[in-house]
Amino acid sequence: MSHHTDHTDHIDYKDVVHAAERINGKVRPVTLTPVDSGTFSAGEVWLALEFMQHTGSFKARGALNFTAAHIEDGTMPDAGVVIASGGNAGLACAWAAAQHQVPATVFLPQNAPAVKVSRLTALGAEVRLTGTEYHHAMEAAAAHAEQTGALASHAYDNPYVAAGAGTVLEEIYSRTGTPLVDTIIVAVGGGGLFTGVAAAAARHDVRVVAVEPENCRALNAAIEAGQVVDVEVDSVAVDSLGARRTSPMALHMAGVADVRPVLVSDEQIIAVRKALWEHRRLAVEHAAATALAALTSRAYLPAPNESVAVVLCGANTDASTLA
Repeated sequence: MSHHTDHTDHIDYKDVVHAAERINGKVRPVTLTPVDSGTFSAGEVWLALEFMQHTGSFKARGALNFTAAHIEDGTMPDAGVVIASGGNAGLACAWAAAQHQVPATVFLPQNAPAVKVSRLTALGAEVRLTGTEYHHAMEAAAAHAEQTGALASHAYDNPYVAAGAGTVLEEIYSRTGTPLVDTIIVAVGGGGLFTGVAAAAARHDVRVVAVEPENCRALNAAIEAGQVVDVEVDSVAVDSLGARRTSPMALHMAGVADVRPVLVSDEQIIAVRKALWEHRRLAVEHAAATALAALTSRAYLPAPNESVAVVLCGANTDASTLA
């Protein structure tokens, strides 16, 4: 059994490499598209279209790695996996379980949108609605894991999930014909994508710009305090970036890699999401727009010859709000 099945406080580059080997050929390769030169005054900017991934977000990578690693270790129970999430993590968990013919149970509050329930059901998950708030679903999922022996997955605070997310940078970096990037910009919620990307970035000497909404700053606040702290969350991107606290792994990586934490306003996030739709017909969720807002708001200014990749992480959004 791998020493990484418990909640260790860090991952490193080899975890990302192992993840890349496990999920190779089973996830969609990330597409990079250049941004018109001069748009952000300096540097060469590429959009990494990870929202085109299976289930509409980068989370398919981590969920698949989590599932495959436990099967490989012989630690996948007959009861399969369980998670509380109506968002990207739940979708990814259900999809990854289906790829390996493993049962997935997803707990949601009773007021969860019907469209989310039907998407999860279509992926083969068993959906259980309980309570009125998210924490009720969390508690029910934990109880289910306890009673049935199902493996509890987590949206971000898990080494396999974080390492799987990091494969997006590993892929960009190792692919021939791809520009070698100096900097990668990611939105941060709980910190799974950030943790994995930073682990790979530290190896390749790539800077990580960690972007959060001003009022969803779990990582930013943890870096400031020198420890994981609870924050109030209130942002247009709260559906995907609304973690009340970051993971210890994310805070650890912030001290290991070359990291620039930046904050952007909701107004900037909304403007970027609209612009991506109006100028490129890209329908992305607010979290994806958050990453690009680091450049449009000039919270991060690339040097003249800097090559930057911005991860557009997800597209599970209500497209009717774009027009």
